[in-house]
Amino acid sequence: MSRLKDRVAVVSGAATGLGKAIALRLAAEGARVEILDIREASETCAEIRGEGGTADSTICDVTKEEQIKHAVDDIGARHERVDILVNNAGILSGRTPWHQLTFDEVNRFVQINYLGYFLVSKAIYPLLKKSKYGRLINVASRTYFLANPGQMAYVAAKGAVMGMTRVMARELGEEGITVNAVAPGMVATPGTEAHSNEEAFDRVMMNQAIKKRVQPEHLAALVAFLASDDAELITGQMILCDGGGYLH
Repeated sequence: MSRLKDRVAVVSGAATGLGKAIALRLAAEGARVEILDIREASETCAEIRGEGGTADSTICDVTKEEQIKHAVDDIGARHERVDILVNNAGILSGRTPWHQLTFDEVNRFVQINYLGYFLVSKAIYPLLKKSKYGRLINVASRTYFLANPGQMAYVAAKGAVMGMTRVMARELGEEGITVNAVAPGMVATPGTEAHSNEEAFDRVMMNQAIKKRVQPEHLAALVAFLASDDAELITGQMILCDGGGYLH
């Protein structure tokens, strides 16, 4: 596949898990991938290069403007533009009743799961505008619709991402930049598995219309579509990828 041949794609949080699957899929479709992650992403880059693709990574905390600026400057020096931005870096939530949450706990979810998306988008916007293409994709969560008890801070932050997606789609449409969000169900990643057991995964799957566990590759395929020419008139949308679980 080469729908994204020579497109420059930035993916945050792609050292492991869902972000890694997205980076691998975009590279497989021809994109030149740049990874921003607070951890070393050499393994993801090596895998992409091993398949003949192009990848670079920068260690970057997406809540720190100065680190983001340095990372984006490096990307601009290498490519002079960015065609695709996937905001994926984030943290998952355990289960704590809302009235037991501390300010610091809530602030951490807001900083990483929402403000990180805003800061990276703002920093990369000039390079997206320069591309004359522009695909901005935010990884949200179906928990926003489910209002999971005990996950108020996480759900609220993902709700903010939804609002940001819609407003940015309106503001950037005239520049030909699309802005969409994808919302995975319970995806089998190291982060999710740290908070759940096999019984929980099976219970979620049995409530889906399609009785198949959601894998990172399913989300990655959706992101690749939204990043392509095939999705040029799709913007301001939040697309669920949960096997029909929300229908339950």
